[in-house]
Amino acid sequence: MRTYDLVVLGAGSGNMLLGPDLDPLRTAVIESGRFGGTCLNRGCIPSKMLVVAADAVRAVTEAQRLGVHTTLDRVDWPAIRARVFDRIDPLHDRALEFRRSNGIDVYLEAARFVAPRVLQVGDDQLTADRIVVAVGSRPVIPDIPGLDAVAYHTTDTIMRIEEIPESLLVIGGGYVAAELGHVFDAFGANVTIIQRGPSLLTTEDEQVSARFTELAQSRLRVLVDTHTISVEARGSGVAVTVERDGQTELLEAALLLVATGRRPNTDLLDVAAGHLQVDEHGHLVADDAYRTSVPGVWALGDVANHFQLKHMANAEMRVVRHNLTHGDAPRRLSHGVVPHAVFAHPQVASAGLTEQEARRGGVDYVVAVRPYADVAYGWALEDTTSFVKLLADPKKRTLLGVHIIGPQAASLLQPLVQAMMLGQTVDQLAHDVLYVHPALPEVLEQALLELAMNAPDSEPKQQRPGAGLGDEFNLPPPPR
Repeated sequence: MRTYDLVVLGAGSGNMLLGPDLDPLRTAVIESGRFGGTCLNRGCIPSKMLVVAADAVRAVTEAQRLGVHTTLDRVDWPAIRARVFDRIDPLHDRALEFRRSNGIDVYLEAARFVAPRVLQVGDDQLTADRIVVAVGSRPVIPDIPGLDAVAYHTTDTIMRIEEIPESLLVIGGGYVAAELGHVFDAFGANVTIIQRGPSLLTTEDEQVSARFTELAQSRLRVLVDTHTISVEARGSGVAVTVERDGQTELLEAALLLVATGRRPNTDLLDVAAGHLQVDEHGHLVADDAYRTSVPGVWALGDVANHFQLKHMANAEMRVVRHNLTHGDAPRRLSHGVVPHAVFAHPQVASAGLTEQEARRGGVDYVVAVRPYADVAYGWALEDTTSFVKLLADPKKRTLLGVHIIGPQAASLLQPLVQAMMLGQTVDQLAHDVLYVHPALPEVLEQALLELAMNAPDSEPKQQRPGAGLGDEFNLPPPPR
């Protein structure tokens, strides 16, 4: 039995946990995959590097609407892939050497609990006063007849393929389908998305989901309300039988991407032997200080929360880092406002309540929706489809939800996330803040001014406040 002060299971955000505050502890890290975890190796970082290249393709192919007549020579997939993984892949060995050179024991094998705070790692048993479980999640593989007999891809493998396929079938309609559908469509594949729900990105605000689906259908083949019945090999590719509108249809493609969600890796740890409780979805049960049901065991990241967001895992990591050495004064993390973004074409970004959630929960709200076209930079972009949607509490005057679809959505979201977390009112944001003209954040200003008009003490108005370009040229607001 090898005894440690601290054992960290997982070297994604778990690797970031280690720092000067924990240097005095005898520490071990266990990682059966690659240092950096999902985000670095097969998730948000490589996928966004591919998205940047896909966006560059779109900028060329869509430039004609701006009067710029360009042609796309070719997409060099090997060079694009090398740009991503030639930078990412060496980081594992560098991280491994760094940890070992600083006196941390590293085990590159799978671990499982054999008793509370006792782990079996290969031929070794480890125990520690403090254990942090940060083993992340993996793609869900749905129970579709024939799927186990064909070659298919998940996010773990699709970004390292040898060449761009002529055609790609995607099962699933969430953020992975949205982002990688954009990537492979831009790079020349004929992309078909099979979505069992009524629209893509169904967890987004209903207006955003509807607009995104509409725009995706203008570029890709998007089959909504479609059930996947079976999968089989067909030549060098795959054939998928689906049912929609009461009829079956056979779809064929060179490659198949399964993008139906993720599951926590707790089932690989034998957590029951460690007396660790899990919820109905398999996530470790932890309090807001990230303490599990076993004293001395903490959990963070995808294994413990339902968000599947790297920025949430990093925030949790900072809380756990403090709590490991300050048990008498633990820090806690609020999940009240959790922003996220989808880096597709167009971008989508959101925080807080959607309108459908507010209705279902009986939450009183006021809403403002402003198109990018209302402001000068939206005009410069020739944008006719993007918008900002804000929900606010009519009494407290604070934001309840922010939903953006369009260019720079992820960046536009951030100042309003800050406002939500700091409790600033829509009236403060509308009247006490200067917005750079003619920058795109003016669309936020316009939506906030519309909400400010709905303040209880406001004078009734016949027109929307701040009509953007109409204001600038002393014109009435455009029809909505």
